[in-house]
Formats: sequence, C-alpha cells, structure tokens
Amino acid sequence: MAEAKIGIIGGSGLYHMKELTDVEEVKMSTPFGKPVEAIILGNLEGMGVAFLPRHGRGHRLGPSELPVKANIYALKSLGVERIISVGAVGSLKEEIHPLELVIPDQIIDHTKGRDSTFFAHGIVGHIAFAEPFCPVLSQILFEAASKAEAKAHKGGTYLAMEGPQFSTRAESQLYRSWGADVIGMTAVPEAKLAREAEMCYASLAVVTDYDCWHPSHESVTTEMILSNLQKGVDTAKKILKLLMPLIPQKRDCACATALKDAIATAPGYISDKAKQDLDILIRKYVK
Repeated sequence: MAEAKIGIIGGSGLYHMKELTDVEEVKMSTPFGKPVEAIILGNLEGMGVAFLPRHGRGHRLGPSELPVKANIYALKSLGVERIISVGAVGSLKEEIHPLELVIPDQIIDHTKGRDSTFFAHGIVGHIAFAEPFCPVLSQILFEAASKAEAKAHKGGTYLAMEGPQFSTRAESQLYRSWGADVIGMTAVPEAKLAREAEMCYASLAVVTDYDCWHPSHESVTTEMILSNLQKGVDTAKKILKLLMPLIPQKRDCACATALKDAIATAPGYISDKAKQDLDILIRKYVK
C-alpha cells in the first residue's frame, strides 16, 4: 500500500481527481464505522496523497449525515499527517465576492449535536482549539493560491451551520453581526477531530454566493452553488498541485502534539475498549 502523508477531502463538486497518478483504491473500516467512500491513494506532484470525496460519489450524504469520525480515523490510519479540505461557502462580507477563495483561520461552531470528539465512553480529552486551522498549512495554501494567481483571502472566520437548509435572512444578518466572513456546513467536526488526531487541517473555501443577506444579489440556490463551484474546483485543483512542493518534511506546529497534555483521564481508569479504539491516536501518551 502506498504511503500518503497528505489527505485531501473534496467537497461539493470535487468528487474525484484525475490529476492523481499510480492510483490505488482502499476500502477500510474503523472502530467508528466505514468512511464515506473507498479512499483513493495516489501521487500528486511527487507526494503521496489520500483523496476522499466528503459527500460520496454522486453527493449521496448531507452535511449532518457524514461519517466524519470514520473519515478522519481512516486517513490517520493511512499515515496522513496533513489534511486540506475543499468546500463551498457563502460570503457574509461585501468584499468577499463569489468565485473567490478564502483560507479561514477561525471557526464559530453553530452546528447542533454533531459527534465532534473521539474522547468519550471511558476517556476524556480536552484539546486546545484557539487556532482551529493549522497556521503553517494555511500559510502555504495561501502561497500556492498566490502562485495560481487566484483571488484568495488569507484569514477569516468560518461560521459552521447545521444545514442542510440554507440560512434565513435574519440568521444571515445575525452571523454578519458576529463578525463571520463565510458560512459553510462541513468544517465542523472535521477541524476538531483532525486536531484530536494530531493532524494539521486547513481549508480552501470556494465562495459560491452571498448567502441571502445581500440586497442586490438573489438568494442562494443549489443551482447557483453548483454552477459557481464547478468554476472554483478547477482553480482548487491547480492550487493543490502547486501546494505539494511547498509542504515541509517536518511538522513543527502545535497540531503535531495536540494531545500531549490533553488527556484528563488517569491511565488506570481508561477502559480497554477506549485504549483499543483510540490506539493510533493515544499510543504516544497512554501505555
């Protein structure tokens, strides 16, 4: 099986990557169920990559149905250390236009009841999450976007909503008053679970619309999103190719040791099942 240090999670419109060579399809199961799809291992610009279409081929699963724990665990099992997430977002700021890109650095979690932690049922962990996106990976993602001559905004707050319905106008205005820059449905719990798994996580957010707050733009529709997203996906693929040579061999960010002081449960009280299920996450810290 090929080694993959880089994971790419493709959102709406990005269901496959013809740019990958030496492709191998891997079907997996985890203690948290099966990933959404078989994982595609391949080579992109000399780097081993694991690609996973977030919603499954044909966009079969909605944002609240995604087996995110299985997805992240499976990527971790394959040796992935860094995840680049590609997904559609709506803009909550006048200056962030449709067809532009945002590489966010903050999240407001406005989801409702999603399973967003590996630490339950006999083990408690409290990770630091002040910086929800890896600053190192986000920076080189921005550099790759610049090389691709794409209009990309560095930084910004991603409002994670539950969906699958789009916002009401009142909600959209509320999120704007909170200072959010873009709105989407999938960065949570991906970012949280990736951090618990000590994986770097960055988002390449493709702006498809102005949500529904903008007085001179029509309200968001699925047709609008998919039409604009297809244009953005081609740019995203170009950026991903340019990104690969920029990725450093060594990780010296806080993501790599996120669990070092996070596990609160005394080792003697951690259940055998938790130790077994979370072995690939906690083996450095729990014997």
